[in-house]
Amino acid sequence: MSQLVFLVPLFPLIGFLITGLGRNYLSKTATGYIASGSILGAFIVSCLLFSQVYGSGSGQVFTLFHFIQTEGFSIPFAFQVDQLSSLFLLIITGIGFLIHVYSTSYMHEEDAHHFARFFAYMNLFVFSMLLLVLGANYVIMFIGWEGVGLCSYLLIGYWFKNGDYNYAAKKAFIMNRIGDLGFLLAVFWMLAKLGTATYGEVFSQVATLSTFDITAITMLLFVGAMGKSAQIPLYTWLPDAMAGPTPVSALIHAATMVTAGIYMIARSNVLYTLAPFSQGFVAMIGLATAIFAATIALRQNDIKKVLAYSTVSQLGYMFLGLGVGAYTGAVFHVMTHAFFKALLFLGAGSVIHALHHEQDIRKMGGLKKQLPITHITFLLGCIAIAGIPPFSGFFSKDEILMATYAHQPWMYFIAMGGALMTAFYMFRLYSLTFLGSYRGHTDAAHPIHESPLSMTFPLMVLAVLSVVGGFIGIPAVFAENAHWLEHFLAPVFQPSNELVQHTHLDHATEYLLMGISTVLVLIMILLAVKLFGKDDVDVKKDDTGIKKWMANKWYIDELYQAVIIQPLHIFSVLLKNLVEKNIIDGAVNGVGRLVHYGARQFRLIQSGQVGNYLLFMILSIVVFILIWFNDATILRALNNIF
Repeated sequence: MSQLVFLVPLFPLIGFLITGLGRNYLSKTATGYIASGSILGAFIVSCLLFSQVYGSGSGQVFTLFHFIQTEGFSIPFAFQVDQLSSLFLLIITGIGFLIHVYSTSYMHEEDAHHFARFFAYMNLFVFSMLLLVLGANYVIMFIGWEGVGLCSYLLIGYWFKNGDYNYAAKKAFIMNRIGDLGFLLAVFWMLAKLGTATYGEVFSQVATLSTFDITAITMLLFVGAMGKSAQIPLYTWLPDAMAGPTPVSALIHAATMVTAGIYMIARSNVLYTLAPFSQGFVAMIGLATAIFAATIALRQNDIKKVLAYSTVSQLGYMFLGLGVGAYTGAVFHVMTHAFFKALLFLGAGSVIHALHHEQDIRKMGGLKKQLPITHITFLLGCIAIAGIPPFSGFFSKDEILMATYAHQPWMYFIAMGGALMTAFYMFRLYSLTFLGSYRGHTDAAHPIHESPLSMTFPLMVLAVLSVVGGFIGIPAVFAENAHWLEHFLAPVFQPSNELVQHTHLDHATEYLLMGISTVLVLIMILLAVKLFGKDDVDVKKDDTGIKKWMANKWYIDELYQAVIIQPLHIFSVLLKNLVEKNIIDGAVNGVGRLVHYGARQFRLIQSGQVGNYLLFMILSIVVFILIWFNDATILRALNNIF
C-alpha cells in the first residue's frame, strides 16, 4: 500500500488540470464533484498510509527519479512517509476536503468559468502543500514551498478586478519572497558543506558541521519560516490576505501555507536542538508575535481580520513551543488549531454569506436565532481556542505553556497574558456577532437565514473535532502513558530528546498552573460577554489613546511604508531619472543619433553628378593600389627575414 504514496499529490494535481483546462466547458456541479472528489481520494490514500505507519511504527522513503544528478551530488525526487508527514497528510487532505465541500455553496454566485478557476487554484494549493510535506529533502520541500506561495497569490487576488485585492496578493507574494531567500540560502549552505539536502543524510552528518554552520543554516531556515508562517517582522501580509474568498482564508490558516514553517522546523528538530542560539531566537520571536498580534486582535472590527490576527498569535505559540523544545506540543497545537480555526473561518463565512457579504461585527448582533447551527459551532470553536477543558485547545495550549514554564518561568507568564487576551477578543467577537440585538440593515427581500447543508455539514464535523480532538494528547498529569500523539511522534523527535535533558514539572505545579489559567480564562470570557453581549452595547464610540493604536495595528504598515517602501520608491525614481534616462537611455539614444547623423552626411555623396562618381572611382582605385603595395612590401620584408 505504501507504494501508492504518489497518488496523494497526484489526485489534486489531476483535479487542477481537469478543472483548469475544462473551465469553459464544465458545469458548476461537475467542477464541485471533481475538485472535492480529488481531495477526498487523497484523504483516503492518506488514511491508508497513516494506518500503515501506525502499524509498522517506522517510516519509508520512496524515490521516484533523480531530480538533479551531478558529479558532486544527487538530489532525488523522493517522498518520505513517516509519523510526522502522515499526520500532516491527514490534516491537509481531511480539512481541505471539508473546505472544498463548503466552497461549492459559498462560491455559487460565481459564473461557471470563474467557479472552475477558483477550484483549480484550490486543488493546486493542496497539491503544493502535499508536495512540501511529502518531500524527502529540502529541495522538494522548497518546490512545494514556492507552490503554496504562488497559489496564495492567485487566490488572495482571485477577484482581480479589485485593485486593493491585487495589492494584497502582491504584498503576500513579495513578502514571502523575502523569507524564501533565507530558505534557499540555507539549502545552498547545506549542499556546499554536506553535499546533500536529504533529511536523513543531513541529520546523520550534522556532527561534522561547525557550530557557526549549524547556527547559520537554522537561522536562515527560520527566516523562511517567518515569511511563510507570518512571524515578526514578516507577518503583515497575512491579515491583508483576507481579501480572498473566506474558504481561501480557512485553507491558508488551517490546512496549508502558514503551517509550513512549523512543519519545516519540526522536521529539522535535530538541527535546532544543536543550535541553542537559533532555538532561543525562535522562542523569543514566537512569544513576541503571540503577544503583539493578540493586542491588535483586541480592537479589530472586521470578523475575518480578528481571526487573521488570532492565527498570527497562535502561530507564535507554536514557534514558542518549538523554541523551548516542545516539538510534540507545537505539532499538537498545529492539529487542534487546524480544527478550530477552520471552524471559525468557515463559521465567519456562513455569517458573511447570511448577511450578504457584511464583515463589520459592529453591524451584526443577535444572530444566534437566525443562524442556530452556525452559532453553536462558532461558540464551540471559541471555547476551544480559549483553552477551556476538555476542549482540544486546552490540551495543546497547556502543553506548550507547561514546557515554557519549565524552560523559563518569566516567558510562561508573558505567554499566559497572550492566552487571556485570546479568550477576551474571541468572545468579544462572538458576543458582537451573535448576542445582543441586531445592529445591521434589514432587507425584507433577502432575510437572514441559515446556510445550506453543504456549508453547515463541514461546520458540524469541525466542531466535533474541536471538542474531542485534544484527547489524543492527554498529559501525564491526568493519566500516565495517555499522550497518544507523543508516543506516535516519538521516532521523529527521539534524536533531539536524546541530546537534551528536559525538565519536567511535578504534578502539583501542573495542576496549580492549569487551574489558575482556566479560572483566569473564564473570567476574561465572562468580562467580554458582559461588555459586548448587551443589547445596548455602544459600537459607535471612537477608539482613543492606546486603543486607537491597537485598532490601527500599531501603525506597523505605515512604519514599513515610511521606512522601507517610500525610501525605495524615492531611490528608484532617482535611478530612473539619473541613471536610466541620462546614462542608459543617453548612451542608446546617442548611438542612434550618431548613426542618423552619419547617414545624413554620407547621403550627400549621392549627388547624381557623373563626374563626381568617376572621381570617387579613381580615388578608390588609388587607395586599393596603395594598400596592395603596402601589403606586398610587408610580404617581401617577411620573406627576407625568414
